[in-house]
Amino acid sequence: MSRPIIGLTMGDGAGVGPEIIMKALDDRGVYDSCRPFVIGDAKMLERAGNLLKSKLSVRTISTPKEAQYAHGVVDCLDLDLLPADLSFGKVSAEAGYAAFMYLKKAIELANSGEIDAICTAPLNKEALHKGGHVYPGHTEILAELTGTKDYSMMLSAPKLKVIHVTTHVGIIDAVNMINPERVYKVIRLAHETLQKAGYDQPRIAVCGINPHAGENGLFGYGEEEEKVIPAVERAQREGVKVVGPLPADTLFFRTTRGDFDIVVAMYHDQGHGPVKVLGLEAGVNITVGLPIIRTSVDHGTAFDIAGKGIADEQSMKEAIRQAIELAPKR
Repeated sequence: MSRPIIGLTMGDGAGVGPEIIMKALDDRGVYDSCRPFVIGDAKMLERAGNLLKSKLSVRTISTPKEAQYAHGVVDCLDLDLLPADLSFGKVSAEAGYAAFMYLKKAIELANSGEIDAICTAPLNKEALHKGGHVYPGHTEILAELTGTKDYSMMLSAPKLKVIHVTTHVGIIDAVNMINPERVYKVIRLAHETLQKAGYDQPRIAVCGINPHAGENGLFGYGEEEEKVIPAVERAQREGVKVVGPLPADTLFFRTTRGDFDIVVAMYHDQGHGPVKVLGLEAGVNITVGLPIIRTSVDHGTAFDIAGKGIADEQSMKEAIRQAIELAPKR
């Protein structure tokens, strides 16, 4: 069985992406487990290496077949889209456009079978929009460019997995978007994803929308009864081991102690907050439902520390590790 080929997209070149990639690829163990290369701009990787005083060299390639996949040399499929003097820590239309193009190229390579998985460094949504690509984030770009309709964002940390019914929309829009069909599809995605990962009968818990999951109509306007319960009951009839809706204020604790394998969260902050409390370096973002494998760091571009060489690479290393686990075996 050969090591999977992992394409690492550089993300926003003005953020911490270049430096966390260079730090992660300084670990010889990464190369023992996979064949990584970067899709981005070689000049930015070299700048990151210089500020880190890294001994790694950067080698430009035009296809994955040209890569050496050897520790000590970072292979970069160089799209050469960024100015050499791009400022770290500032929103840039050029960087936003480039981040989109890195991802687009990675998707093309994954669709053609030239790589086994994509692992993404963070992009900046404001820069992405200024660069002419108005998407809420990576997830929606991946879905559109792969023609995927049923997908979801899953966050994975050592003691907690969370999958989302809605993500990058305002709270009022999120509640309006939640419906029994969408909740059911996310429950199924959770079930199927964990089964592929080796769980025989995943234990799934579904959050309520309102405090105390509505408490039998005391809070809200019957959203749980209208939007959530029909989906849970439908999945139960199909043999899925799912319960809910349950109060979110205790559900995440119960999951970390082992009561459940995954939580279905109704909206962005309901799911993201508990995972990030466990540590930004521990979480990984996985897009489920796609025809290709994609994992990501679970943090942003960190413009406040970009270019200082102090960004923590642990989430990137964990994202690479999970990409390796999920990648199809050659």
